[in-house]
Amino acid sequence: MPPEPRRSESGLPIEPVYGPESLAGRTPDAGPGEYPFTRGVYPTMYTGRPWTMRQYAGFGTAAESNARYRRLIADGTTGLSVAFDLPTQMGYDSDAPLAAGEVGKVGVAVDSVEDMAVLFDGIPLGGVSTSMTINAPAAVLLLLYQLVGEAQGVPPAALTGTVQNDVLKEYVARGTYIFPPRPSLRLVADLFRYCRAEVPRWNTISISGYHMAEAGADPAQEIAFTLADGIEYVRTAVAAGMAVDDFAPRLSFFFVARSTLLEEVAKFRAARRIWARVMREEFGARDPRSQMLRFHTQTAGVQLTAQQPEVNLVRVTVQALAAVLGGTQSLHTNSFDEAIALPTEKAARLALRTQQVLAYETDVTATVDPFAGSWAVERMTDDLEEAVLALMARIEELGGAVAAIEQGHQKAEIERTAYRLQQEQEAGTRTVVGVNRFRLDAEEPYEPLRVDPAIEQQQARRLARLRAERDGPAVSRALDGLRRAAEGTDNVLYPMKEALAARATVGEVCDALRAVWGTHTPVERF
Repeated sequence: MPPEPRRSESGLPIEPVYGPESLAGRTPDAGPGEYPFTRGVYPTMYTGRPWTMRQYAGFGTAAESNARYRRLIADGTTGLSVAFDLPTQMGYDSDAPLAAGEVGKVGVAVDSVEDMAVLFDGIPLGGVSTSMTINAPAAVLLLLYQLVGEAQGVPPAALTGTVQNDVLKEYVARGTYIFPPRPSLRLVADLFRYCRAEVPRWNTISISGYHMAEAGADPAQEIAFTLADGIEYVRTAVAAGMAVDDFAPRLSFFFVARSTLLEEVAKFRAARRIWARVMREEFGARDPRSQMLRFHTQTAGVQLTAQQPEVNLVRVTVQALAAVLGGTQSLHTNSFDEAIALPTEKAARLALRTQQVLAYETDVTATVDPFAGSWAVERMTDDLEEAVLALMARIEELGGAVAAIEQGHQKAEIERTAYRLQQEQEAGTRTVVGVNRFRLDAEEPYEPLRVDPAIEQQQARRLARLRAERDGPAVSRALDGLRRAAEGTDNVLYPMKEALAARATVGEVCDALRAVWGTHTPVERF
C-alpha cells in the first residue's frame, strides 16, 4: 500500500511524483506581463532590474532611527520601510498613560511633524521610496510625511512610497485598530481620494496577509482572507463614487514568504491569477494595471527561533528565494536575531546582504518565472487556487469581509489553524530545527540590542515643549474642523493636514476622531 502523501501547510496533498497527467486538460497560462499575470506582472520581471530591497527598521527615537536609515542606504538598501512603536500605531502620544512602557520599543516614536522631520533629516524624500507600516492612523502619518516633504521643497506629486492602511486585517489578526470597521473604511476611502488629487504616485494601501500568517493562517487562508479584504476596499471606493481604474493601479499587497518554498511559489502565482479575474470580471477594470497584483514580501518572522539563532540565516535565505521565485516586487529579509530582540546593525546588514547575494550572485534574475511548466508547481498552483476560492466563497456567504469580521469568522479560523500547528510542533510531527529536533544542550550567549527606557521621558519633554511653543488656539480650531468633517461627509484628510501643520499631535488628531467615531470592541468566537 503506497504511503499517504505529505500535506502542505494548507493541508493539501503533495504527491511524491508529478507527471504530465497532473496537468491533463489544463490550458497553459499566458506569458509574463499578460492577463491573468500568473507568471508575473511585468514581461521582463528581474531580467531588467531586481526587486526593490527594503529593510523594515525603526526603534527608539526619531534620531536613532534616522541614523539606522542612513547606514542602510549606504549599505545598498533601495527602499526604506518604517516601523512605528505601539503607541504611534494605536494613535496615542508618547506621554499618554496607555503608552507607558511601550515608547520606542517595537518601532520609532512619532508624535508630531517635528519627530517626522527628524526621522528623515538628511534623506531627500524626492529621491527615496518609503513604506510605512501604519494602519489605523495611516492618514495621519502620510500627511506628516507630506508636510516634511514640502518643508524640504519636494512637491507632493514627487513623493513615492506606500502606507499599509489595511485596517481590516487589524481586526482579523494584528489588533492595532482604533475605530470600528465602517468608519475605518470611510477613512481609507478618504485617503484614496486625497492621494489621487494630491499625492498621485503614492500607493494608498498595502493589503496585508503577512500579519494573518504571523497569527497562524495557512497559505490558503492568507491569500483568501487578504483578497477578500481587497474586494471590500474596492467596493468601498466604488460606492464612494470613484471609478475603479482611477484608484486600483495604486493598490498593492503584502505577503509572507515561508520556508515551504514550492507551496509559497504556487501561492504567489495563484494569488495573481485570482485577483486579476476578480478585478476584470467583478469590477470591470480595463486598465491592466488595475488587474495586476503587485506585492511586497517579508520573510516569516513567526518561523524564526530564539534557539540557535544563526540557523535563522538559512531559513531567511530559503524564504527570500521563495519570494523571488514567486515574483515579488519588493522584499524585506528578517534579521537572524529578531526572535530575541530588535535586530542589531550587523544582523540587519546580513539580512540585506542575503538579498544582494540572490540578486547578484545567483542566476534567479536571468529568466522570468523559472517554475513555469513544472508539473509539481503548476498543479500546486491550481490546488491552492481551488482552496482559496472556496474560502473566499464562504466569506461572501457571510456578507463580505466586514460582515465576516463583525462575526469573528476570520479570526476564529486563523486561531484554529494556529492551535493545530502548535499541537503538531509539540507532538514532534512538525519539525522545527533547534526547538523540537537537533537541539543543543546549552545555547551560546548573545547580546541583543536594547532600547533605552529613558526615551519615554525624552519624548514627553519634547511634547511638553511642543505644546508650550505652538499656537494653542489655532490647534483647537483645526481640531474642531476635523471633528466637523468626521461628523459629516467631507474628506477628513484636508482638515487633518491643517491640524498637523499647526503642530497638533498624532494622539490629539486620533482623539478628535475617537470622539466622533468611537472605538472597536472585538467579537470572540474561538
